Amino acid sequence: MASENRDPVKTICPYCGVGCGIMVQPGEEPGDVRFMPWGDAPVNDGRICIKGGAATEVVDHEDRLTDPLIKEDGEFREASWEEAYERIVDELERIRDEHGPDAMGFFGSSKTMNEENYLLQKLARRYGTNNVDNCTRMCHASTVYALRTSLGAGAMTNSMQDLREETDVIWIQGANPAEQHPIANSNYFRQAVLDGATVIQVDPHANKTTRSFKIDETDRHQHLQLEPGTDIPLLNAVIKTILDHHEESPEDGWVDEAFVEERTEGFDHLVETLNGFDVEAAAEECGVPLEDIERAAEAYATADNAAIFTGMGMSQHACGVDNVQNEINLALITGNVGRPGTGVNPLRGQNNVQGTCDVGAMPNVLPDYQLVDDDEARESVEAVWGFEVPDEPGLTNVEISHEAGNSIHGLYIMGENPIMSEPDANRVAERFQKLEFVVVQDIFPTETAEFADVILPATSWAERGGTVTNTDRRVQRMRPVEKVHENTKHDLEILCEVGTRLFGEGFSFDEPEEVFEELRQVCPSYHGMSYDRLGEEGIHWPCYEPGDQGDLYLYEESFDTDNGLGRIIGVNHQPPAEVPDDEYPLILTTGRIEEHYNTGTMSTRSPTLNRVKPENFVDVHPADAERYGVEDGEYVTLRSRRGEIRVKAQVTEDIKEGVVWTTPHFAASAANKLTNDVLDERAKIPEYKAAAAEIEVGLESTDAAPADD
Repeated sequence: MASENRDPVKTICPYCGVGCGIMVQPGEEPGDVRFMPWGDAPVNDGRICIKGGAATEVVDHEDRLTDPLIKEDGEFREASWEEAYERIVDELERIRDEHGPDAMGFFGSSKTMNEENYLLQKLARRYGTNNVDNCTRMCHASTVYALRTSLGAGAMTNSMQDLREETDVIWIQGANPAEQHPIANSNYFRQAVLDGATVIQVDPHANKTTRSFKIDETDRHQHLQLEPGTDIPLLNAVIKTILDHHEESPEDGWVDEAFVEERTEGFDHLVETLNGFDVEAAAEECGVPLEDIERAAEAYATADNAAIFTGMGMSQHACGVDNVQNEINLALITGNVGRPGTGVNPLRGQNNVQGTCDVGAMPNVLPDYQLVDDDEARESVEAVWGFEVPDEPGLTNVEISHEAGNSIHGLYIMGENPIMSEPDANRVAERFQKLEFVVVQDIFPTETAEFADVILPATSWAERGGTVTNTDRRVQRMRPVEKVHENTKHDLEILCEVGTRLFGEGFSFDEPEEVFEELRQVCPSYHGMSYDRLGEEGIHWPCYEPGDQGDLYLYEESFDTDNGLGRIIGVNHQPPAEVPDDEYPLILTTGRIEEHYNTGTMSTRSPTLNRVKPENFVDVHPADAERYGVEDGEYVTLRSRRGEIRVKAQVTEDIKEGVVWTTPHFAASAANKLTNDVLDERAKIPEYKAAAAEIEVGLESTDAAPADD
């Protein structure tokens, strides 16, 4: 059916968490859509990165799922929606009857809307389990944990707007915004630099961010290229430098004594933790000259307004919570929280990773991060929902995968691809084969869909409406263009049908706005919002009352902790679970690139993005290349204790000697076949950023030919 609406539709880019506005122009036929710039979009002012500009290329891709599929005798066949729904309901009821509700796991998705994730977690809890999680567990769970514990909210303390206008020092640790958040880099960071701000980047890998800030002939910008897994000793050296200078010259104000005294607790614990700390030894362990660390410490401590930006290079460690806590320590002792241009600010990787957490798609919290084991919070939500919520936290997604075939007998997966996204991916696939029943709800036949018993064809980002929440807490509306394939259904429609068939009530919603109205009742930070008020600008949470404009920055007067104080907690170095040895002499670390996105489900199907970056690669330092006989552009086998991949070598000084770096985006050569699934004990996030590895030439891989998907 041809489109009746010829006007371009304003919506939000489906890729990273910056939340850029774009317009989609419908064509003569459904699916014939093209990108158009939204010139006055509130976040990006019409600018867009290569992924955003290519986003419409996958809306009507030939690989789209168009009909429900049911597996019989190991093969998929087309089925009606009625048959698919009946099979799902029968199996969910059987598993609950035979094994109990905790035998099921539910995976939400940060590529879907707030309303859809809200319904998924509500469905899981009505089923009787808190075993519901989303991909935040894989990227920022440790950040959420540390920020909630020590400051109050698991989100950016500030907005991109006030940071651009007020920040003097931009401390970027474990993040690469020039590639992972390009419009944040160009619209905000670069503008702040042009106004005189200094950038200090802490990362094992020199990258486009490193290069993008060499924009003048001054020597004020720094790249502290540390060894993977040494963020704590580096930050401890920075903090110790600040503390020692303050003790010698308190009049210089490197420690904000008034702020520490009035607004924080735990300063003495930090001092005690660092008593006798050897900054020279720490610098040597990090592989960063001590004088560079001291210069960075002075720049941050003496800035009028200093802001920390943190990323997965900090969070994806077995000590991820402590990594982020040390960033919080640095901000608190210098008073760099609670005003414009400061704070601790995680850069979210997916367009709705913040919102997916906000609405409660996690095993330990309900909407608005209310703990499931808090009787008062649980009762307030139960009063709206009309059923009891389990009072014990459930399993995280990695824990669910670990238990597949044991205590976990079934999975309901909406818009996620854990076979590629979870660490030690080969073992994940082995465990999924033991499951009794798997539902996959997606737009493409992912690697995970191969393990499904029922596949449900969902609509794409351009075909449905709802809200998403970007990296600085701005809730925005996505608006539909038109449906492309007649027999696909919106995620919201599917979840309402499954919920109604299972439970009879509580899932009778026709439109996203109706779901949002219920979400507002159980999510105090969203209470003052409405679809009409969101408009084209969106609103930052918290927005408690109608008419409230939302907060651009948090904690102006107090922190959202029990006593209103920010928590300073001294931390000690914890090396990675795997360190190099004779068998695996290199450190493997991973990261994303500008042209692709997560497991590549969408981006590797884009002709534009594949033309620019058609396959995976591994960065190798020239000294290591010479040691192992690796030539630039040669295909090599990269191996860890968990598996191996075949990739093209890129010999470069961007990486430190003894370290290799690759990406997770390409199916046949995905980094997560190699990464370690050891977890941070508190946040349960895997250690993607450090694993022992080796590299060899002249060997055939067990993988397929070099990936070009």
